Amino acid sequence: MTKDKTPGVARPTVFGRLRTYMFAGILVTTPIGITLYLTWVIIHFIDNQVMPLIPRQYNPENFLPFSVPGIGLIVMLVTLTLIGWLTAGFLGRWMIRFSEHLLARMPVVRNVYSAIKQIMETVMAQQSNAFREVVLIEYPRRGIWAVGFLTGGTVGEVQHATDDTMVNVFLPTTPNPTSGFLLFLPNRDVYRLSMTVEEGIKMVISAGIVTPPDRRPKEEQARPVIHVENAQEETNRMETTG
Repeated sequence: MTKDKTPGVARPTVFGRLRTYMFAGILVTTPIGITLYLTWVIIHFIDNQVMPLIPRQYNPENFLPFSVPGIGLIVMLVTLTLIGWLTAGFLGRWMIRFSEHLLARMPVVRNVYSAIKQIMETVMAQQSNAFREVVLIEYPRRGIWAVGFLTGGTVGEVQHATDDTMVNVFLPTTPNPTSGFLLFLPNRDVYRLSMTVEEGIKMVISAGIVTPPDRRPKEEQARPVIHVENAQEETNRMETTG
């Protein structure tokens, strides 16, 4: 019996198969390799900072014939846990109030401490909605859309300077999402997306290569939520009348 060959379909060559296998290997090993490398760098950095602070008689590396990575990380986690446990008591709260009172009397340090403390309390608070929603905004001009993260409602002088209900949106940069822009936008100009914050961050870091699926019902996917043509017509009308 002879095998039928599909007309018009070229069989892959040996070099083509090897190239495909090579790209598949790169795709599989690159994320694992980068993750392991970054983990090793972080552990090594923490060990270099913490291990010199451990007294020589308590340093396990002085009794072992080999170096054990991660001891500094374990010591740091245990120390932070003990500090948190101590500050939960009456003596710990008194020491915190006393330290804050001293820092509040230092001209430059008090501003830095106050800003860092407010940011940490906002990020770590369990009831906070900061960085909990992914939004779509028009930036840097009408007709161009960007993915941002809603960090809360605008309050204070910024909100009182306008009649609109404003919200705070953090617009990250690609591929480094730790830097970006803080934008104050009218709430009506911000469209909430159904994707999670983790999915939004992956999309930003990958420059759009990793795109999460649309989990909305099919009837909602069939019609656009944002009518771009109407928005463009309204913009053109305002420019013409202006």
